[in-house]
Amino acid sequence: MILKDAQIGRTYVVEALHLPFELERRLEALGMTHGAKVTVLNRKGQGILIIKLRGSRFALGYNITKNIEGKEAGHEGE
Repeated sequence: MILKDAQIGRTYVVEALHLPFELERRLEALGMTHGAKVTVLNRKGQGILIIKLRGSRFALGYNITKNIEGKEAGHEGE
């Protein structure tokens, strides 16, 4: 699934980032790496998310969330 479609209150595991090199490295420096857990705190419009990542809160725009792949935590067998 793509992170832009994530639901409020659910936790997702990051599987892949498909972003420009500098932006991808910046997100990785903030802790958004393969296997990181992201909890969606709120949604603001289409694809704009307020997330909790490793104890910190971040706002991510549509152009970022549409390029992050993940799966819902707790469904590792799928």
